[in-house]
Amino acid sequence: MIEWFKSQQPAIAQLIFAHGAGAGSDSEFMQTMAKHLCAHHIQVGLFNFEYMQLAKQLEKRRPPDRAPKLLAYYEKVLTHITPGIPLFLGGKSMGGRMASMLAVQTAQPVRGVIAMGYPFHPPGKPEKLRTEHFTQIECPFLILQGERDTFGTHEEVQAMGLVEPIQLCWFADGDHSLKPRKKSGFSEESHLLKAAKETADFIKGVIHD
Repeated sequence: MIEWFKSQQPAIAQLIFAHGAGAGSDSEFMQTMAKHLCAHHIQVGLFNFEYMQLAKQLEKRRPPDRAPKLLAYYEKVLTHITPGIPLFLGGKSMGGRMASMLAVQTAQPVRGVIAMGYPFHPPGKPEKLRTEHFTQIECPFLILQGERDTFGTHEEVQAMGLVEPIQLCWFADGDHSLKPRKKSGFSEESHLLKAAKETADFIKGVIHD
């Protein structure tokens, strides 16, 4: 159920990292991020939601299940965590949204949440916000967002006036996967390395607080 990425050093924390709507845990982004986080001694668990498992079996794209079913499966995944290691939930896009929603309702001792490319709203529909549960989140919540993410640009998100426990980390010229354009002078590789370091620093700050 879980593909674990572990460093040779003892893990300071474990992150159960959920994929986005269109690509599973084997995507380049998910695999790269898991490896980068391992370098910071964070144990990362990747998994596929049930609809993605079926899509891979049939070799045909499928839409995500509705949130209650996704959350129920995510909760089931948490029964396989490693005891005794601080638990964090996270994900890319939809996975980050589910992680933040699960943190509100799970009985597991979640220390914090990390969302990479949070889908604040569907592209082109800024009025359809997906932030109604934010006020219920009690643990620290880090959002790593590209400045030109069509699911929530820098200008749009800044106007929301988000407050603690939410922390925002912006990536110059980044898209929904934090990827900048070549003309920006930044690189995808440097942004992903930065995302891993910001995540690691956030986790260390939480567990040493």
